[in-house]
Amino acid sequence: MARKSKLKVGQGGTKNTRWQKTSYPGVRFREHPTRKHGIKKDRYYTIRYKIKGVLKEEGLGWSSEGWTAEKANIERAKIKNAYITGKGVTSLKEKRAIAAEQKEKAEKERDRQEKEKITFKQFFDEVYFPIAKTSKKLETCQKEKEFFKNWINPTIGELPCKSISPFHIEKIKKNLLDAGRAPRTVQYCLAIIRQVWNTAKNHNLVVDESPTKKVKIPKINNERIRFLSHDEAKALLLAIKKRSEQLYQISLISLHCGLRASEIFNLTWADVLLDNKILMLRDTKSGKTAVAYMTDEIKTMFQKMPKGEHNELVFKNRDGGKIKSVSNAFDRAVNSLKLNEGITDRRQKIVFHSLRHTYASWLVESGVDLYTVQKLMRHSNFKMTERYAHLSKNTLQNAVRQMESNIPKRKPADTTDAEVIPMNGTK
Repeated sequence: MARKSKLKVGQGGTKNTRWQKTSYPGVRFREHPTRKHGIKKDRYYTIRYKIKGVLKEEGLGWSSEGWTAEKANIERAKIKNAYITGKGVTSLKEKRAIAAEQKEKAEKERDRQEKEKITFKQFFDEVYFPIAKTSKKLETCQKEKEFFKNWINPTIGELPCKSISPFHIEKIKKNLLDAGRAPRTVQYCLAIIRQVWNTAKNHNLVVDESPTKKVKIPKINNERIRFLSHDEAKALLLAIKKRSEQLYQISLISLHCGLRASEIFNLTWADVLLDNKILMLRDTKSGKTAVAYMTDEIKTMFQKMPKGEHNELVFKNRDGGKIKSVSNAFDRAVNSLKLNEGITDRRQKIVFHSLRHTYASWLVESGVDLYTVQKLMRHSNFKMTERYAHLSKNTLQNAVRQMESNIPKRKPADTTDAEVIPMNGTK
């Protein structure tokens, strides 16, 4: 009587069929009741064998899948031989597991090779830039895309990431400097490459450190040196006012409160606290909320302006939206006064940011200590404020004089009755 099989119907254990022996020991089959392979009924083959005295039976497959009694016998022999010699797999389950593992390894290797083919431009367009657009300001994204198109892509855009070396970065640097670009531009361009590379590293596209780390960045000294005198500032504000009342107001705020252009453009009427003479600054360069303090002239200016709704922008462009950049009327006013005539050093030229620089310079000239200036300017570190130290020439000397004034006055020592000791130590 044939032993009942535990095989499922879908694996050959069809209903109302019996296991049939073959001419090969340990190989048997069952026929499908209806399905045929050629003129014969489709057969499902299994093999039976003992491992360490335990009888095992494993299904192989159908005739329609290519299995025959002879192939089944060969598979059974391989398993028995592996058990005897200790080499190879000792069950079909183990063989399938190894095959699955090899398949997984092959897929990973194929994925790795595909990743290695991805070019720097492809990764920038498909991965980096979409991520950047969700976390960076629109102006920053536009600037990065422009730099990539003009300077990065021509040299390394079509190269696979793994093929990019410090040599290529040096070439980009040379191209920028040969074109007369400032060291700050080189620094910014290399920073974009580094950020793209680090993103690629996070996506397991590369494993090495960014090649920019092995490239020396030109020293940058773009600190504004020149600031406006009171007479120059008065003349400039007047020239601006003739051209644009709004630009005049924006310029006056920067000069009297030390605000950056972007900070002024972000102001809403909710940020203008007239009673406290305070301007709330949101979305600053550091990302933190800060405050700036009004002068009486700034307070009066705001009082005369028609007040808008709570969340309405104080200054708007012609379409009623946020202003993106300072009007070129500022440059025209500077040129009309010939403030930049004959000046080639960009650090000496008067630009809108010079108003903020002038604000800090006037503070120091008025005797305000550098620590306070740092807080008013919202500098992230003291080094940024130290550039104004030369304007407070008497600060250190005055500090010593102040200390000296607190030392109690002493009368000169009375030496009339003092005993004189000879040089040889004898009286």
